[in-house]
Amino acid sequence: MSVLLTARFHTTVASPNQLPRGGLPEIAFAGRSNSGKSSAINAICQRRRLAFASRTPGRTQALNFFAIGPQDAPRAFLVDTPGYGYASAPQAVRGAWDALAGRYLRERAALHAVVLTIDVRRLFTDLDRRLLEWLAPALPLLVLLTKSDKLGFAQQQAALRAVRRQLSELRPGAAAEVLLFSTSGRTGIEQAREAIGAMLSAPPAAPAAPAAAGRSGGRPVEV
Repeated sequence: MSVLLTARFHTTVASPNQLPRGGLPEIAFAGRSNSGKSSAINAICQRRRLAFASRTPGRTQALNFFAIGPQDAPRAFLVDTPGYGYASAPQAVRGAWDALAGRYLRERAALHAVVLTIDVRRLFTDLDRRLLEWLAPALPLLVLLTKSDKLGFAQQQAALRAVRRQLSELRPGAAAEVLLFSTSGRTGIEQAREAIGAMLSAPPAAPAAPAAAGRSGGRPVEV
């Protein structure tokens, strides 16, 4: 049985000083609002309401940690980061995203990998590209092309090729895997579990330099 099926809520982090200590491996899930991130976490962990999206866009500003492994001795965490992409989010909310989620993705030493959810019908947006610039070059990346059941086979394959090509340009030489994914079509779920399990077993990559963060206007918008 995959260790991911033991996932349960651990804690909510609203500021960097609340981040768990101990150095357990962490896998972060990131993605635009409405990209299917929460549904992907629930499907991969076989839990109906482990992760859920806020009903108030622009207001969810916390990191949710889910422990995996034995109840009395977790071996790792999955981390649900706030979605981004609502231009209507207030400036203060955008700043809060950068101060918490952005800083976490750039600097967290325990971060072993990132799972990025991308709507297969939209592919990479400018905000997704900006987020990728924040990640350490050596940080493993798993891209889930969500809602793939909405496209036919030929369109799915074209999307796979396009995203792989874009990744090779955005993160040349970096470790990255791209999967077609659909919670309703049950596509890619087992493959994602296997990929995340392999990421947990690998040593952590060095975090990105803090200086990579400060591009004016370049931060994704939190929701």
